[in-house]
Amino acid sequence: MLTVDLDRFALRPGDRVLDLGCGEGRHVISFYMAAEVLAVGIDLGWKDLQTSQSRFRDFAEPDNPNKRLALLQGTALRLPFADGSFDTVVCSEVLEHIPNYRGALAEIVRVLRPGGTFVASVPRFWPEKICWLLSDAYHEVEGGHVRIFDAGALQSDIERLGFSCYDRHHAHALHSPYWWLQCLLWSRRDHSWLVKWYHKLLVWDLLKKPWLTQTAERLLNPLIGKSVVMYFTKG
Repeated sequence: MLTVDLDRFALRPGDRVLDLGCGEGRHVISFYMAAEVLAVGIDLGWKDLQTSQSRFRDFAEPDNPNKRLALLQGTALRLPFADGSFDTVVCSEVLEHIPNYRGALAEIVRVLRPGGTFVASVPRFWPEKICWLLSDAYHEVEGGHVRIFDAGALQSDIERLGFSCYDRHHAHALHSPYWWLQCLLWSRRDHSWLVKWYHKLLVWDLLKKPWLTQTAERLLNPLIGKSVVMYFTKG
């Protein structure tokens, strides 16, 4: 399940792409599959990195020396890379977890080359606000969300660092009701038939991509899309 849209930024042969907060690898592996690039994923979670490595085995092309994937454990506040190391940096659903998110943005500025592309996604304000109102436990878990972003304010924060925003959209509309339902039934969500049914619907949509749900999500994204995705060029 991709949050960023690969059609909205170019991956050129030889590019170096960083997935900051790569989690279980959904984006960094997709970058590797999409072009002959060096795709680097970094994350704090060792278990998530192990999952990424395991998933990557099915997609590895060891006979193609022009594409590589590397996974590292590290923090967004001290990236272990030289200045201007990357052509593209993607930070998807990560900044809302970091108390000092401006420190993470400063590191992104440092490691991205001039003219490079930065893609950021965070939970959209009002769908996220409903989750917080329905359940404190939703965001108070260890490693959970520490803030709700206003997308306009975040875009301004990033633009003040020397970036120009060239595109913006919303994603995952079908996931907003799923998370509202989980929050409403938080203490018994693992045993709720309704939550389980909705999860099966999302998995079916992801694997089969039926016209009905795909069309519904496209139409609903501007209204209830759970994530907002912004695309920038570094000046």
